[in-house]
Amino acid sequence: MIRVQAFARYRDLLGFQDQEFPLPAPATLAGLLADPLFSGLPAEALLAVNQTFATREAALQDGDEVALLPPVSGG
Repeated sequence: MIRVQAFARYRDLLGFQDQEFPLPAPATLAGLLADPLFSGLPAEALLAVNQTFATREAALQDGDEVALLPPVSGG
């Protein structure tokens, strides 16, 4: 299982804050995000695997934690 945490506005967009998903095939972030539940996730979403920023090509393993974070800006 993969634990997915959605932060800030993505909680409302996806309808959950913390949820488990089966390991996708292919076992990558892109494979996980291919689930229709994530269809509304913007392309600019920041992704992290086990608290390290990652690209959609990042490999996943059973027990990983994925975080979905909106981009931030400051000034």
